[in-house]
Order: sequence, then C-alpha cells, then structure tokens
Amino acid sequence: MNCGFLLTGKKEDCFGCEACVQVCPRKAITMREDDEGFRYPIISQKDCIQCKLCERVCPTTNINACANKPIKTYGGYSLDAKLKEESTSGGFYSAIVNAWADEDTFIFGAEANGLMVNHGWIKGLAELKRFRKSKYSQSNMHRVYCDVKQFLSEGNRVCFSGTPCHIAALKNFLGTLPQDNLLTIEVVCEGVPSPFYIKKFTDWLCKKHCGDLLSLDYRYKDGRKWDFEVMQVQLQKDSKKVVKFKKDRWFNPFWSIWLQHLMSRPSCYICPFAKQARYADITLGDLWGVHLYCPDLYGRNGGASVAFCNTMKGVEAFTLARETLYSRELKFEDALRYQGPLRNHISMNSRRDGFMEDLRRLEYEDLIKKWVKPITFRLWFSKYIWGNRQKVWLWNLIHKVKSYKTTRYQ
Repeated sequence: MNCGFLLTGKKEDCFGCEACVQVCPRKAITMREDDEGFRYPIISQKDCIQCKLCERVCPTTNINACANKPIKTYGGYSLDAKLKEESTSGGFYSAIVNAWADEDTFIFGAEANGLMVNHGWIKGLAELKRFRKSKYSQSNMHRVYCDVKQFLSEGNRVCFSGTPCHIAALKNFLGTLPQDNLLTIEVVCEGVPSPFYIKKFTDWLCKKHCGDLLSLDYRYKDGRKWDFEVMQVQLQKDSKKVVKFKKDRWFNPFWSIWLQHLMSRPSCYICPFAKQARYADITLGDLWGVHLYCPDLYGRNGGASVAFCNTMKGVEAFTLARETLYSRELKFEDALRYQGPLRNHISMNSRRDGFMEDLRRLEYEDLIKKWVKPITFRLWFSKYIWGNRQKVWLWNLIHKVKSYKTTRYQ
C-alpha cells in the first residue's frame, strides 16, 4: 500500500507535501509536474520494498497529528515600522520568531526566488527576512523534513513554518520523536493556484516590455495599501533600468481568477485542514474584518495580523513577542467570522476544467478577456471612495469626540 495519490491515482488525494519522497529509504518516489503545473509523486515499482513508510507520513491516509482549537486569539501589528513594511500583514511571524529563537535555533520557511518557491532553513535570526511575505505558490520541500528530524534528534531548537498540510506531514514524519524543542507556525491557507497561470502572466509581461523577471511580490504594500493587496512585478530592461508594474487587487486578473476557485490544486477543494481545530502551535493570517470589529488595530492601513495560539507552547511563544507588538486579545468567534479557511475548504467551481483547458491553449490576453470579472461601480465605490480607510477614519473621529466630551464633563 502507498500514500494517498500513489494508492488511488486521484489527484485530490495529494497535497503536494512531498513527505513520501523524503521518507522513502530506497528513493523510489520522485515528484513530477502534471499538465496543470502541480507536482505529484511518482513511484518506481521496481525499487519499492513495500515498507509502507510513505503511507505512514501521508496526511491523506494518516491524519494522526493532534489538532487543537485555539486557546488564545490576538490581533495587531509590529511596532518595528521597517519589519512591518517588509511583511505581508502586521509582522507577527517575524516578531514571534525573533522572540522565541536564538542564534543557535534552526528556522525553516519558504523563500521566493523569482517564480520558484523553496523551503529551506537558516541558523539564527540574521537572515529571517528571507522567509517573510506571502508566496501563493507551492513550495519545493527538498529534504526539510529530514533536516528537522536530524536537528531535533541532536537536541537543537527548531522553528518550522508552512501550510497546514506541511505541518501535518511533518508531525507524521517525526513520529514518536520528542518535539519539545519544536515550534510550528502555519499560515491561514485558501488553496494553491496553478503555477502555469503565473508563468503565463509573467512570460507575457516580459515579452511585452522586453525585460527579464526580477521579482514578483503578490502582496506589496505600496506605502499604506495593505488591504488593497497590490501585486508588484519588477523587470530588468537592461543593465541599468528596472521597470515596476503594480495592480490593486480589484483590477488584477490573478485575484479575479483565483478567488473564483478556477485554478486551485484539486486537493484544496476537499482540504481536511480547513477547520477550527489546528495542527500547528500558532496559526497566522491577515486580520480581515479589522475595520468592523477591532478598528483600533487597523494602524493606518500599514498591515494587521491575527494569531491563533492553539497550544500552550504557542501561547508562550506569542507572549514573549508581545512587548514588540501593538496587540490585544480578541474573541475567537469574532476573528473566525472573517477567516473562511478556518471554517471550511474552498468549493469547486464547476467551470474549472474549462478554465484549465483555456489556460493551456489560449494566449494570456485572450484568457483574461474570457475569464476575468470586470470591476463594478459598486465595488469600486466601496473600496476607493467609502472603503476601509474611510470607515476607520470616521470611527477614530467619533472615538475622539466621545473621549473629548467625557474628559470635558468629568
């Protein structure tokens, strides 16, 4: 018997975590890209010895990690302006790791290099910046599970960050190995989009402007535009000239197509980790809904984070970071209302097959003409004229007036 996809051949049974590849003692399993750009395990039957280790670590066939409902929920942002600016949301990840880790700690995370995303590790905090920012692309895991196991076996402290399926796979991979020195941090995940779309988009942009791709930032803040989710692409035109392209979320074809759930990995539509019970010590995400139920944490649209501490280890790690944060405790039920991936997995779009076929055969401009939803006046008005910034400004004004009246008549 093999792990989920190797056993059934159904693509929805594989999260792409790559734990099966790393656990195989005969290196009989490799990852191969399919025609949608997603990687799946392929097994060499002649090398397989039926040890069933791949089955044991697979999150599909063996979800045995202990899941916990959040103990504490916090919202806010880092008081370090530079750190917050370099982070996707409020900088909670860096603040927590900075407080928990030391120069002898091994820190694992995902790093973007152009379109490629790879999991790796650093020792100490000097290069932590490498693991900041959202990637929206499946990470190549290389041999990180093996490295985590080795470092823990040697008595080292390890911090590992990834998606929920990565955390579940790591827990399976470690088995009965003591994990007292391990801190796990997961992101709130809404699925993985097809790498083919991003490649087609950037190829089109490079060809149109005669440049080479330097970087792709899915969530560039562009000053104070955190909740605009600006995408920035940088191209090298020649040896001296760098050209930048930016698009707000509501005018960006990527967001329109992805949020229609047209190009997510098949397993994301049945993800068993999209629920309140979590597998990591800490779950981090954007503090969506901040302008509605905790506007004091909005921070002039510079980015705000939410942290769900699911274990006492997670609570203790977050507590260590609090002196570097502007934060407060929130009601879990309030935060949950604006975190869809903690309630249920994304739903399959019935038009997905048609879109993926067009993604393979159409030119980029024809693809977006057919599939992108145009922005409506109502949406434009609600985001640019009477958006979150204006609502929080009004809340602050009312709050100041009330405070002034209270002080005056005391």
